[in-house]
Amino acid sequence: MSAVLETKDLSVAYGDVQVLWDINVRLEEEEIVALAGSNGAGKSTLMRTLIGLLKPLSGEILLKGRPVSAFGSHERVKLGISMVPEGREIFYAMTVEENIRMGAFSRNDSDGIETDLLWVYQLFPILRDRRSQYAGTLSGGEQQMCAIARALMVRPQLFLIDELSLGLAPVVVDRLTETINQIHRDRRISILLVEQDVQIAFELAKRGYIIETGRIVGHDEAQRLLESEKVKKAYLGLGEVQGET
Repeated sequence: MSAVLETKDLSVAYGDVQVLWDINVRLEEEEIVALAGSNGAGKSTLMRTLIGLLKPLSGEILLKGRPVSAFGSHERVKLGISMVPEGREIFYAMTVEENIRMGAFSRNDSDGIETDLLWVYQLFPILRDRRSQYAGTLSGGEQQMCAIARALMVRPQLFLIDELSLGLAPVVVDRLTETINQIHRDRRISILLVEQDVQIAFELAKRGYIIETGRIVGHDEAQRLLESEKVKKAYLGLGEVQGET
């Protein structure tokens, strides 16, 4: 069986400055995989490349075995990829419901759209209560909920989440991680989670990758990565380095 997502020796640059080198990641059906690393490691660059906002210097992106590196972002959305971007990037001057419905722009199944809208309102009741408010009046956590709901309206096969916890209070992050688990249970969506908080990332995921300065430097079962002395020291501020990931 082909993986939902696979990258092969993917390298990416911003202009003349190369940011990613030979990235190889794989995401199977119904799997949650985390990509963790410090700020500036290249996590968001990879996500922007996967959704089609950046073109790779070299290498390949495969969606269910199909090469998509030459496809634009709108074409990838139609193939079932959606993303919650870093910083949420909602439309402040539009209502909450208008923002959410923007996620279904490429769909023409009106009944399915209404069914999915009801589902995301069940996931996030506060959004249903505030559906007529301008999105710019929401709190940071509510804006992240709105961004997640919008991305789910694509009805994705591959769900990319870039920095779930960024700038949010711990109680809000706990609520969102519970919701990500519920989304996975309800729809069995394959999820690639990029997260600076390694603890959050690897507690959510089955497997994990660690990226440093644009290169993958570790890959294992998520629990084993959390137990690694190197990860504890480098990312959790605990323990002494006794081995490698």
